[in-house]
Formats: sequence, structure tokens, C-alpha cells
Amino acid sequence: MEGGIHPADASAFRECFSLAWKNPYVLRLAFSAGIGGLLFGYDTGVISGALLYIRDDFKSVDRSTLLQESIVSMAVAGAIVGAAIGGWLNDRYGRRFALLVADFLFFIGAILMAAATNPSVLILGRVFVGFGVGMASMTAPLYISEASPARVRGALVSTNGFLITGGQFLSYLINLAFTKAPGTWRWMLGVAGLPALLQFVLMLGLPESPRWLYRKGREEEAITTLRKIYSAEDAEVEIEALRESVEKEIEETGSSEKINMIKLLKTTTVRRGLIAGVGLQVFQQFVGINTVMYYSPTIAQLAGIASNQTALLLSLVTAGLNAMGSVVSIYFIDRTGRKKLLVISLIGVILSLGLLAGAFHETTTHSPAVSWTETARFGNSTCPDFGSNGPSVMWDCMKCLKAKHPDCGFCAASGDKLFPGACLISNDPVKDRCHDEGRLWYTRGCPSKLGWLALVGLAVYIIFFSPGMGTVPWIVNSEIYPLRFRGVCGGIAATANWISNLIVAQSFLSLTEGIGTDWTFLIFGVISVVALFFVLIFVPETKGLPIEEVEKMLEERSFQLKFWEKRPQIAKKSSKIDA
Repeated sequence: MEGGIHPADASAFRECFSLAWKNPYVLRLAFSAGIGGLLFGYDTGVISGALLYIRDDFKSVDRSTLLQESIVSMAVAGAIVGAAIGGWLNDRYGRRFALLVADFLFFIGAILMAAATNPSVLILGRVFVGFGVGMASMTAPLYISEASPARVRGALVSTNGFLITGGQFLSYLINLAFTKAPGTWRWMLGVAGLPALLQFVLMLGLPESPRWLYRKGREEEAITTLRKIYSAEDAEVEIEALRESVEKEIEETGSSEKINMIKLLKTTTVRRGLIAGVGLQVFQQFVGINTVMYYSPTIAQLAGIASNQTALLLSLVTAGLNAMGSVVSIYFIDRTGRKKLLVISLIGVILSLGLLAGAFHETTTHSPAVSWTETARFGNSTCPDFGSNGPSVMWDCMKCLKAKHPDCGFCAASGDKLFPGACLISNDPVKDRCHDEGRLWYTRGCPSKLGWLALVGLAVYIIFFSPGMGTVPWIVNSEIYPLRFRGVCGGIAATANWISNLIVAQSFLSLTEGIGTDWTFLIFGVISVVALFFVLIFVPETKGLPIEEVEKMLEERSFQLKFWEKRPQIAKKSSKIDA
């Protein structure tokens, strides 16, 4: 067994922060490794704002939805490979080594993106960044979990989630800071290399995971690190428990070095752990979170916000709420438990996605009309599809924006933007003329009196998603697997996360164009309902449990459907072990 039972309660949160003066070494380990989460978050957030300006600089990108989705999603494709390789690197060369490799790849990618002269180089840089993010996303929580006292393990692993959301918030601040700078998006993407460089330097001065060291026969190094993490009395208990765990593993497998993939899949506890862990990672993406983070400025424009800067500012508010939710998770994760947070989170996500679907349905079906008189004022700039039908045609803003031969935009009426406006060819001269008359120019979404309701829906979505579905899947995957399989299983789960991420990122804009934004969010809502039932049936509560107890629970499939009830047997077993 790896460690004794450490019941978590309300004091776990206070104990976590008391480490700042009691044992700052533990916090140093957690926050240094957590910069991997910052890399994850920064890359997720920065592309949403940078994409607005990349479209302005590269007209080929502006004209192609596929190219826009590729710029966003190629980092995710790289992350799939990075996460898969990261699982092997973690078990072969260690958690610290995997983080150092991730930092190097991320830094190279940031340089390529900042210096890109065409979309192809930009996409190549995104792939390199993806390699680094994929490795860091599964390694950082694993390293923190294995270098944390069990009592505050959930809270410390949650700091990785906080740094993910903090990275997203930072990316929006950077986006706003460089909106007026020459080369806007180059600065936005280039700055991404700084967190990678910082973590690389910090990790050079930190030890390898003590549990990985012990498995590799480097007992003295592992013991030295454990004695820095635990008090003298607790350190001896952990060392003895770790020794017994490794000896039991060698007795069962014949070797502590080689991982037998066939046996992994045949082992009941590992297989059920993978179902829970991989399922959580897949549903984390399929409920739509990264459509919000990757495309939040675009969603704001779909809701009727015309200005790039205003869309970015609203996205900053969204990212701030996401970061606040991570703080809530740090407080509740060892007090309330993983499963209860997931259930509450998904109920809120379902309600908010319903609100989003309804709001976007109203904005798309009640958009301002197109006036032939207003359009004719712009002379030969009339949208060809509209002009070919003559004055008798009945068009609204949404029909104007869907015209594709060529692309068309909507110039809102002066004064009240909900009055009939003009449907015009979408190009810079026409856009400038529209602005010169004091009007707003729309190419993504239309003016609406209910657009604010969609923004409220986004805010509610983030408030509920972040503390539960945002952080808990990474925590569960860092503690649900036996020690000998933790690296490879964590890699499998992270790879599933990034594959799901790629599917959602690559299809979101196409879905909104094909079936509409309202139906797209409705689909995410239905998936969220399925995710809720999945959590209730397949996900165990791992709060305060040692690995042996988790394995036993998985083997017996005692997942405690009544997740709100405490496990009285835990306290009983704890007294036996403590005795």
C-alpha cells in the first residue's frame, strides 16, 4: 500500500496554505511543476485573441474556416502525440525529465509562431507547442500528486488547475496589452515562450518524483526527498509503505521496471480505473469547454459584439471567472470530495448550455432586417447575392452574413443598431466606410437585444465548469491508478483528452455554420447529461483514500452511488493503520 489513510476535512484547505511557512519546499515543488499547467492555459487562451488579428494579416486565413480551425487545432494534434509520448517518458526517464523536454519544445514552438511569415510556419509552431503542452498536461499533476502529502494532495494538485486558468487569464491580459502594438499577434504568441523558460530553470533545481525514484531502485534519493516533504514521523511511515508497495509489485510482476501492456488491460482495477479516468477526460472536452476558451471572442461576436477589443475584454472576464473557479476547487476538493463537485458542476453546465442555446436561437431568428435603401447608399458595394434579387427581396442580417460569393457583412443602422441596415461586400474599404459613418460592422454575428443573455450563459457555464469538470478529471487521473501503471495510464487518459479536444476544436466553427450556434450548444448540453450519468455510475470517490483502498474499491466496483454519504469504514481502517 502506498501511504496510510488520511481523512480530508475542512482543515485540509487551511493546512495546504499553512505549508507556506511550515514547509515551503512542498509548495515550491507544486508551483514549479504547476507552471506546466500555466503553459497549457496560456496556449488555450492566447490563440482565441490572436486569431482575430491573424485573420487581418493573412487574408487566406480570414477566407477559410478550415484554415482557422487548423491554426487552433494543430496545437491540439501535437498535444495528442505529446501526451502519448509523455506517458512513456514519465515511466522510462521520470516526471522531471518529461517536464524539461516539454519546456524545450514549447519554447521552440513559441519562437516559430512569433516569426511566422505564412500560415504554414504558424501551424508548424503550433504543432511544436502542442508537443510541449501535451507532455506537461499529464506530467504536472502526476508530479505534484507524487510529491504531496496525501491529506492535502487534492488541494495541491488543484493548484495545477488554478495555474491552467491563471494562464488563460494572463493570455487575455497579454492579448489586450498588445492590441495596439505593431505585430499584435506575434507578441501574443511569442510571449508564450517565457513561462516555458521559467519552468525549465526552476525544474533544474528540483528533485525527481520520490515514488518514481524508489521504483527505479534509487532509494536513498527517494528517502531524502520524502523527508523534505513529510514530518520526521510521517516520513518513516511513507517510506515503509512505499517499500511494501514496490515489493508487492515485484512479487506480482517479477520486475519493477517492465510494464506489461497486456496485463495492464487484463487487470480489473486498472481497466476500471481507465474507464473512469479516460471517460472523465473525454467528457471534459465534449461538454464544450474549449469552444469557450479557444473561441470566446468569436462567440462574443456571434452574440452581437462588433468590436475586437470589446470581444477580448469580455473574454478576459470569462477567463477571470475560470481562475476564480479554480480557487473554489482548491477549497472544496479535499472537503467536499471529487464526485460531489463533478455532479454539481455538470448540473450547472447543463443549465447554462440550455440558456446559451435559447439565447443564440433568439439572436439568430430575430436579427435586424436588410434595407434596400440603406444598402443602395453604398453604391457598387452591395452584396452580390442580395443585389441580384432586387428591392423586393426580404433579407435579414443573418442571411446576409451567410452569403459566400463573395463574403458579405452587415453595416448596422446609425443610431439604433436594431433598425434595418445594409448588406455589403466584406472588405476593408467597405468596413472603413461603414465605421466612418459612425455605424457598427458585423461579419460574425448580428445586433441583438438578447445578445447579453448569451454572455450571461457563458459566465454561468464557466462558474460551474471550472471547480468541477475543469480540475477534477486531472486530479482523479493522478491518483486512481496503481503506482506501477500511473505514468502510462495517465498518458492514455491525457491522450484521450487531447483527441477529444481536437475533435471539438476542429468542428466547432463548422458546426455553427452548418447547423447554427444554438443547435451546437444544444448538442453540448445533451452530451453533458450523458456525462452526468457516467459520473454517477462509473467514477469512484477517491478523497483521502490511499492507492490500496482505491484499487480495492475498483475491484469490488463499490463506487458509492450515494456519493453524498460519508464512508464510515474509512475511519475504522484508519485507526487500525495508525495503531
